[in-house]
Amino acid sequence: MGNSTGGLIALTFVVTVAVIFLIIMAVRLTRRPRNRPSPRQDVVDQARELKALGKIQEAVFLVRGETGMSHRAATRLVNRL
Repeated sequence: MGNSTGGLIALTFVVTVAVIFLIIMAVRLTRRPRNRPSPRQDVVDQARELKALGKIQEAVFLVRGETGMSHRAATRLVNRL
């Protein structure tokens, strides 16, 4: 009898942790900004020129400073230029 009670408690614990994890992930997804405005064309042109000169980090910093993008998003944009 004691063994089945322990199993039930363990199962309840696992399900509770899984539900909490799913709630946290759902909240994080709803807080993510979507449809960010595209950077102005002059910023894109300047970043493209910097990249052509081999100044990739400067291009990323330019995009970040002008748009407020994260480092990761700005790096992806510069790499696509």
